[in-house]
Amino acid sequence: MSTDWDAWIGRETRSADRLDEALAMRWLATFDLDMPSDAAMPQGIHLALCTPDAATSQLGTDGHPARDNSPDSFLPPVPLPRRMWASSAIEFHAPLKIGAKIQRTSHIASITEKSGASGTLVFVNVEHETRANDALAVRETQTLVYREAAAADAPLSPPPLAGDTAFDPSEWRAHRTLTPDPRLLFRYSALTFNTHRIHYDAPYAEGEERYRGLVVHGPLTASLLLQLAASELGENRPKTFSFRGVSPAIADESLHLVMRDAEGGYELGAFAADGRQVTKASASV
Repeated sequence: MSTDWDAWIGRETRSADRLDEALAMRWLATFDLDMPSDAAMPQGIHLALCTPDAATSQLGTDGHPARDNSPDSFLPPVPLPRRMWASSAIEFHAPLKIGAKIQRTSHIASITEKSGASGTLVFVNVEHETRANDALAVRETQTLVYREAAAADAPLSPPPLAGDTAFDPSEWRAHRTLTPDPRLLFRYSALTFNTHRIHYDAPYAEGEERYRGLVVHGPLTASLLLQLAASELGENRPKTFSFRGVSPAIADESLHLVMRDAEGGYELGAFAADGRQVTKASASV
């Protein structure tokens, strides 16, 4: 595989948006949240701002915008077909309020190729700076990972739920359970203009990418964990939040969201019903 992607390091794109009341209402309705009294939206709303605007004709087979060698291609043309949002490290500098004018600057910070048990992996770090009414609001380093195609006879991932085990929340300070269903996934895809087919096209998710069902978005799980933190600490209290996907969460299966005190802040996580960890996360105030 060619790893000559130096031309993409430092490549930058800028976008603009507005956090209008309609978007705010759709976000709150998706998560069954009330309208804030001070117009400061819950953390995570930045994920629905300055979303990709590639034309439908420019989408690849998986639903993501296609990549090529042209100067207009922001992401590098990694010749691996499967893309996932692996992790994010977020700094919150100020709440995002309804009516704010949003500007985002994004640039490619690094591109790294590695070999793992599942084959070749390419990690792309993208740094985003989101400003609201010209003031810094959110900084985020997002890590994307590109993977080889799944074999046609590969076992479906993750393994079926183990019926003889169950998640034990007794060691966690806070615990919430919900079942993300296809309606929630569809709404989140619409909010974030995310056309990755693993979130809404079950035959594709199972037949092409070998998942055991529709996959819950990593940022959706992260948004739910931020809401758990808000319920314990207060709205917009966390100053940093990091999350990393460990294993896929599958729609229509219960998801355990948990939080506890940890050195220097708080540990959060999402677990499947049988105790398999889905997401690792941490926060500080």
